[in-house]
Amino acid sequence: MTKISAKGIELSFDRRTGLIERFAVMDNRVEVAPLHRAPWVGTDEVMPPDAAPHVAVLGGDFFCAPFAAREGGSPLHGWPANSVWNIERQVGGLLRAALGKQVYGARLVKELILRDGHPFVYQSHKFTGGNGHVPVANHANLSLPRGGIIRTSPKTCWETPKNPLESDPARGRSALNYPASSNSPTTFPGLAGDVDLATYPWHPHHEDLVVGIEEGGHELGWTAVSRPASGDLFLSIRNPRQLPMTMLWHSNGGRDYPPWNGRHRGCLGIEEGAASHMLGLSDETALCGPGELSLDPGGSVDVRHIIGAVCWPTGEPVADIGLSGVSLLVKGDAGAVRNLPIDGEFLAL
Repeated sequence: MTKISAKGIELSFDRRTGLIERFAVMDNRVEVAPLHRAPWVGTDEVMPPDAAPHVAVLGGDFFCAPFAAREGGSPLHGWPANSVWNIERQVGGLLRAALGKQVYGARLVKELILRDGHPFVYQSHKFTGGNGHVPVANHANLSLPRGGIIRTSPKTCWETPKNPLESDPARGRSALNYPASSNSPTTFPGLAGDVDLATYPWHPHHEDLVVGIEEGGHELGWTAVSRPASGDLFLSIRNPRQLPMTMLWHSNGGRDYPPWNGRHRGCLGIEEGAASHMLGLSDETALCGPGELSLDPGGSVDVRHIIGAVCWPTGEPVADIGLSGVSLLVKGDAGAVRNLPIDGEFLAL
C-alpha cells in the first residue's frame, strides 16, 4: 500500500488495481473511515480462476473505464480497476499514478489530492489521446453493516437496467423488477411489492442495482449516506453535467457462488458516472450530461469526483447540500448543519 496524508485525513492506495483501499478523516477527534472491505480481503483465500482482479481486493473506491463492461480482453470494469498503476509522483497529500495499460488507446493518469483540514479526497482521471466513447464511473463501496439512509441531489426518475444482476436462483437473487422505474426511490417496484431504496437494508438477501437520472438545471450533484449507528456521514460530490448518473449497487448476501458465498453483506456501491448502457427504460436523451465519455485523439479529457466523510451525530437524513466558493453547506432533515471547507473550483468543467 502507498499512503498519503494531509492534516486531518489520510488514505491508502493499492497500485495493483488503482484502489483507494481506505481513507480516514479525523473530525472532532473522532476517526471516520466509511469504506467497505469484502470478508475475503486480506486472507489467503484463493479466488476463482474467472474472477476479475478487483474482486480479490473488493471494497474501497476505484475507477471504472469501461464501467460494467469490458474492453477487448480486459476484465469487468476495464483495466483501470484490474491492472497495475505506476506511481509517478508522491509528495505530501498528492499522489499521481499512470495506468500501465491504455484505455481505448488513451493514456490514463490518476491524481489523488488531500488538502489540510478538508475532509475530502479529490480525484482526477485524465485521458490523453485515444479514440471512441467510454462509459465511466467512480465506484465507491460504503460499509453499512448496521444500515444507512441514502439521499441524493434531485433526480428525474430512478430505474433498473434491462436485466437483473442475478437471475439464476441456483446462484443468487435480485429483488427488484427489471426493467422498472419510479419517480421516487422510496416507492420502487420490487418483486414482492414497493420497496424503499433510500433506506439500507431493505431486503435480507439480494443483489440489485438502480440508476438515478440527474435532474437538469443545477450545478452540483451529490449523494449523502447517513450511518446513524456510527454517527457519521459519507459524501459523494460531482459535476452532474459530466457525470449525470448515480448508480446504487445494493449488495447484501445475494450471491451464493465463490467468492461471495452469501457472506458479502452490508455493502452499498455508490457509482457516479456516465454509462447510458445501464439504463433500462430511458436512453441518453434523458440525461443532463453525456451518456459516455468522449475521448479526444489530439487532447485530453479529465473526469473529476470528490468523496468525503464527517461526523454526523444525529444520524438524520440529509435534506440539502449547497456549494458556495470554498464552503460546502450540508443541512439535515431535523436541523443538523455542517459547513465544510472544500475546493469549490475542483469540479469546474
